[in-house]
Amino acid sequence: MKRWLILIVVLLVLGGGFLLLKGSVAGGKQADTYRLGAVDRGSVQTVVTATGTASAVTTVSVGSQVSGTVSNLYVDFNSPVKQGQVVARLDPTFLQSSVTEAEANLEKAIASFRQAQRDSARICDLFSKNLAAQADHDNALTAVELAQAGVQQAQAQLSRARTNLAYSVIKSPIDGVVISRNVDVGQTVAASLQAPTLFTVAQDLHKMQIQTSIDEADIGSLRDSMKADFTVDSYPDEHFHGTIRQVRYAATVDQNVVTYPVIIDVDNPDLKLMPGMTANVTVVTARRADALRVPATALRFKPTTESSANNSNQTAGTRSDQGKTMSSSRDAGRRNAKLDSLQTNSLAGTSGVVYVKSPRGIPEPRRVRVGLNDGTYAEILSGELSPGDSVIVGKTGISSARVTSSAPGMGGRPH
Repeated sequence: MKRWLILIVVLLVLGGGFLLLKGSVAGGKQADTYRLGAVDRGSVQTVVTATGTASAVTTVSVGSQVSGTVSNLYVDFNSPVKQGQVVARLDPTFLQSSVTEAEANLEKAIASFRQAQRDSARICDLFSKNLAAQADHDNALTAVELAQAGVQQAQAQLSRARTNLAYSVIKSPIDGVVISRNVDVGQTVAASLQAPTLFTVAQDLHKMQIQTSIDEADIGSLRDSMKADFTVDSYPDEHFHGTIRQVRYAATVDQNVVTYPVIIDVDNPDLKLMPGMTANVTVVTARRADALRVPATALRFKPTTESSANNSNQTAGTRSDQGKTMSSSRDAGRRNAKLDSLQTNSLAGTSGVVYVKSPRGIPEPRRVRVGLNDGTYAEILSGELSPGDSVIVGKTGISSARVTSSAPGMGGRPH
């Protein structure tokens, strides 16, 4: 008799444990846990980021208009120069010879002109006495005009030769700093088709500019005189400030991506910025200092179909009538469809939907009007939210029952 009692007690304990375990697992499948974010007040701003290159505001390439051999160099890299300062000389031997030859040709042309004048005077005197023909008179006058033109031509050749000789002295066209030297003493410079570049002079490195390319999707939010901040790799902990001087219309297309150049003026009093440095530019296009804001992930959260069905079944289980349960399921379906429609419409304008956790643990929607969105926080212009409220930003994805039933050394499987 005792054995039967012990057997009955064991069976009752095993049956009760089985039912308890089954209920806990079923309850774990229905329990959804969510990550919450706070609604608060703070700063929200939208920015445009890009990379650019630092350069001098004015950069001039100093070249040579004549060919020759470099005989002297008077400046080097980083040398400060003044406007009109001699920076290099070419060997003037051949150029001086051209000047001497042109001077001789001019003297020859002047002598021919004087001879033509004397011949013309004699012919004119004979013609006045009817001792010379009309043709000889005309030829004498023509010879004088040709000789005079020859003198002018020789003068032009002499002027060109002297100018070329002057070009053998290379001078700086502006005040600035030599940032590039492309020749050495003894190197031959050939200026046949275009002037070769001997030096590059940057004007006043205390004033520089950043040239960056902005995508067409962001260019509409930029305006002249807007403030810009940037950093360079040489000084990663230091922030530099500038002002947009010009948004240019010259578009560049690279692999179907359209960008526009934007020029930013920068003060460089300490000469820390050097030409060619890469700048990481940030332009704040809009800012709200004390905005009602929510985490941006709250606008992207959407309850899953499985979670909605489980929550609906949990709510329906508390009702005593089966007909009411079916009606609740239909209402839940219509509510989910309405919420889907709200979130779809929010993508097309400034409206949005966030979810809060109801006392029963079910996500409830709140329709809001969204302002600025910087990717981390979104500004709430209007809606049923107040500072201190909590909004759902995501789902944990692991049920409490499975976490509890996981044995030591055996990780719980994601739900």
